[in-house]
Order: sequence, then structure tokens, then C-alpha cells
Amino acid sequence: MRFDLVTIFPEFFSGPLDYGVLRRARESGLVQVSVQDLRVFTSDRHRTVDDRPFGGGEGMILKPEPLFECVESLLGTSVGHASRREPIPAGIAVVLLSASGKLFRQEDARRFAALERIVFICGRYEGVDERVAQYLATEELSVGDYVLSGGELPAALVLDAVTRLLPGVLGNEASAENESFSAPPPSLARNHEASVIRHTSLATSHYLLDCPHYTRPADYRGWGVPEVLIGGHHAEVAKWRRQAALEKTLCNRPDLLGE
Repeated sequence: MRFDLVTIFPEFFSGPLDYGVLRRARESGLVQVSVQDLRVFTSDRHRTVDDRPFGGGEGMILKPEPLFECVESLLGTSVGHASRREPIPAGIAVVLLSASGKLFRQEDARRFAALERIVFICGRYEGVDERVAQYLATEELSVGDYVLSGGELPAALVLDAVTRLLPGVLGNEASAENESFSAPPPSLARNHEASVIRHTSLATSHYLLDCPHYTRPADYRGWGVPEVLIGGHHAEVAKWRRQAALEKTLCNRPDLLGE
């Protein structure tokens, strides 16, 4: 799978791409990551990528020309113009990282993992010309309800989330199946054993956080490991983990359980 990162700070990615899962995936040839300097696609001697917004206001806005030209150069095709818009080739997504985008979720990562190529547009300054969001990007994503200085960090997050779902990337494929947001919990409509959620209705579209984990030593500073985890009874361990996951989700992310 190929990823392209369009940014005005290409050096930013020298860190995130060189460690852990991403580094191993690149070295093994499972993914190809190319970082594109947006300033290369400017035509003036100052390599200008931004300008003041029409109508006034604070900050500067990334111009549409270099972004369109960069993405079209990467894809080897034109997206056209107002009178004749051309579709982005199948199997490719052009993702604009923006605080105004829809919230990125695990189901988006799974959907992206089925593609052949993703082009990430890293926004900067006060934002990006809206014509980029409307006519160049196939979707606009945000990684949370907060504002960052640019799209580089969000792009690195999405890149990591997608890469680890690709076949062969993780040493143990089950690692991507048994973790937070990996699968919706079963319906508990007829299950009254989990009193912690007896007032909570779970829809199958909601997710549980991963259960708590413990390792050696079994006793650390007087804090012990739950006995069920060291008793060797696999069915009881599975039951405990499910209950603990429900409790943790209710405590940290009750929004995932619905109303």
C-alpha cells in the first residue's frame, strides 16, 4: 500500500516514520511512504503556499493551486475544473486533515486499509482553501475536538492506525482484533449478570475499550493482580476481561455505550 504525505514541513515525518510498526512495515515493503514538499509545486520565487482570506479575518490560508498541482502530479491525472470534474481513480483516497472534518474512527481505518493508496493533505495556518475540501479531497477528517497547529500529527496518527491493520504488519494478527474499538460488544439486552451496565442500553454499533492488563510482578508495592488472572481458568478469565472492559468503558468513555 502506498501513502503520500503533502506538507510544507517534510522534515516533520523523519521521526514518526522511523520507529516501530511503521519502520518495520516500510523495511519489509508492505507499505511505501512518500513525503511531498508542497513548496515544490509553487511557481513564484518566494515559493508562496498561503495568502490572506477573502472577506478578511485572522491568519493565512493555504492556496489551492499548489495543492491541486501536487496531488494531480502524484496521481498522474487531472481532477478537472468547474465545468468538467474528473473522478479520483478507484482504490485511492485523498484525505484532507482538518479540524473541520468528520471525526476519524476505527471503522475509517479499516476502510482505508482496503485501499491501494492514500494521499494525505496536511493543512496549516488558519486553514485550507475550501475548494480543496470540496473538489480535490475525497474526504475531510479530524482526529479530535481540538485544534492543532497543522495536519502533520493527525496524518501520522491515521497512517499508523491504517498500517497496523494491513496483513503481515503485526507479528500477531490477533493483536488488531482484540483491542479497543476492534469489535462491537454483543447485545446485553438479555444479560443481567453485568450489573455495572444494567441501566445502559448497548447498541451493536458501539464499542468497548480494551480490558485492563497486568504483568509481572504479581505484587507491586502492595498492589496485586486480580486472582482470576493467575488462576488458569480460561473461561473465568474471559468473563472477567469482558466485565472489566465494560467497567473501564463506562468510566472513561461512557459515550461509547450509548444512552
